[in-house]
Amino acid sequence: MAKAASLVGAEFCERLRVEAIDLEALSGFLDSLEHAERVEAIRSAGRREQKNLWRAAEGFASVGLVDLVPETCAAGETVRHFGKNTLPAFTHFEKRFARPEGGDAGKPAELHGFNFQKLAPITGPGYFTATASGTRPEVLIDYRRVPDAPPAGWPAVRGNESGLSRLVYGFMVDTLRRVSEHVTIGSAAKNGKDMGSWFLLTRQA
Repeated sequence: MAKAASLVGAEFCERLRVEAIDLEALSGFLDSLEHAERVEAIRSAGRREQKNLWRAAEGFASVGLVDLVPETCAAGETVRHFGKNTLPAFTHFEKRFARPEGGDAGKPAELHGFNFQKLAPITGPGYFTATASGTRPEVLIDYRRVPDAPPAGWPAVRGNESGLSRLVYGFMVDTLRRVSEHVTIGSAAKNGKDMGSWFLLTRQA
């Protein structure tokens, strides 16, 4: 049975405010929710909660590219991840991912993606390439590498080194850690320096 949205958000945030977050219990809680409830839950978390979760999630469980785009998805098929960041405004957004043509569905070398948000006409779509970390059980979202061509229906590809795109996405690499089957927590860095900015994502059901 679906829970009231306000209760879901309140319970999620309460679980993130304790000194030692129980990641196993948190993961089970998120897995028990319906998609709309998970979106409501993650979009209830503020800066304090996301910062706590980012630290707690280190080494908790491995996240791979197939967790972001399941192997049941066709090449070029868009997979939406609904997000909440810790910026002062326009905190709701999506990251949209797809496996490029020719990629191994079970072990893709990379994914392509962009950011879907209200300011995209000004900042650009924020294209990126996602790869496995290689040294940690995490995924890197690299805005320094953009795909040559987008899947059907995606906006035109733009680099992130000019105009307002440079200020928002330029020289940036996000790191994703696993929280549950659908949910990841991310942290942003520019030029290798942590920005003190986090975001939560939940994959569409």
